[in-house]
Amino acid sequence: MNGQPISGASAGTSRERRGRTAPVLLAPVVGALLLLVTACGGNAAAGDGKGGGDGKGGKAGDTSASQAVVTVAPKDGADDVATSGALKVSASHGKLSAVKVADPKGNEVAGRIAADGLSWVPDRHLASATKYAVHAVAEDGKGRESAKDTTFTTLVPENTFVGQYTPEDGSTVGVGMPVSIHFTRGITAPEAVEKAITVTAEPAVPVEPHWFGNDRLDFRPEKYWAAGTKVTVRLDLDGVEGRPGVYGKQAKTVKFTIGRSQVSTVDASSHRMRVVRDGKQIKNIPISAGAPSTTTYNGQMVISEKLKVTRMNGDTVGFGGEYDIKDVPHAMRLSTSGTFIHGNYWGASGIFGSTNTSHGCVGLRDVRGAWDGSTPAAWFFDNSLIGDVVVVKNSHDKVIQPDNGLNGWNMDWSEWTA
Repeated sequence: MNGQPISGASAGTSRERRGRTAPVLLAPVVGALLLLVTACGGNAAAGDGKGGGDGKGGKAGDTSASQAVVTVAPKDGADDVATSGALKVSASHGKLSAVKVADPKGNEVAGRIAADGLSWVPDRHLASATKYAVHAVAEDGKGRESAKDTTFTTLVPENTFVGQYTPEDGSTVGVGMPVSIHFTRGITAPEAVEKAITVTAEPAVPVEPHWFGNDRLDFRPEKYWAAGTKVTVRLDLDGVEGRPGVYGKQAKTVKFTIGRSQVSTVDASSHRMRVVRDGKQIKNIPISAGAPSTTTYNGQMVISEKLKVTRMNGDTVGFGGEYDIKDVPHAMRLSTSGTFIHGNYWGASGIFGSTNTSHGCVGLRDVRGAWDGSTPAAWFFDNSLIGDVVVVKNSHDKVIQPDNGLNGWNMDWSEWTA
């Protein structure tokens, strides 16, 4: 057409003219219809595999419904779901091919499909007060897939516990430092709690746990850590039922580093302390240990606290009113029961290296106020880390109990791992 509107033709246009223009109008329409038919139907004679099938109305693939059935427990939309033992995915008339369980942040729950393909369970407990989404797929014998998507929310615990841990995140500590966790509630399901805590080291070394009572769990290697070791502690306690109706609420990672190796040996008989760093003696310091009536424990003790100045009162450790010193300098704790290695300014200078006079602590010469950095006590304080080991020998006392402070090194490895 030439662009003139049809309505613009005169009323007197002849029949002959209308007849001549009709084929011009029809030809493009017919061509378009032919193209349309070709495009939709394809060229069956071309043999390109994209034709309409076998000519009998069938289809190349089987699109009938899968016979596999996926079942998810708990039911879709369930609330107050237990954090352990409630989640299970199963398949009938087929086998599971994929299972994904994740929280709203996309954190997936680790689990595994059984060897027979009929079930899936999580490897560990779930977090409390958390909504989870489940996506599970199963295939029947013909490879046809069936999927199921559900959600559920775990319980909100009324009673909880936490683990108070040492050492601190990011700290550098001595080679004797164990991982020690005190729980705020007594634990009656120790296996579940223990499974939720992992301690790994780089370079790798076996690290094993040991319970002291029902509220303390320590981890250590067989021998002291190697200098420079990096340790990672993962507390996955959120949702762990530590005792009936009492759940953990921690999900935390703690990392610390082992510094140089320093082990100091106090000989209560010779009244000396040898300080050995990285295998070489760097100091030999005169000391005064526990008097004959108040001897110092023997054994391997770990420095757990450093206090530049502190008060020591005999009333707090069963000595009545025998002493109350308000400003003990350069004090480092070796036991929960009150054993320290500390500065002593009140004793005569002649006792150090010659006489044992203390109430069970190890004393080093010092000045009142801890102001003189050149004294033996100040030097040892400044050159010690929390986690360093102090070994006491040749004292007329028993070996300190492993749970009295961070002193599990006094337990044989076979007993520790029993």
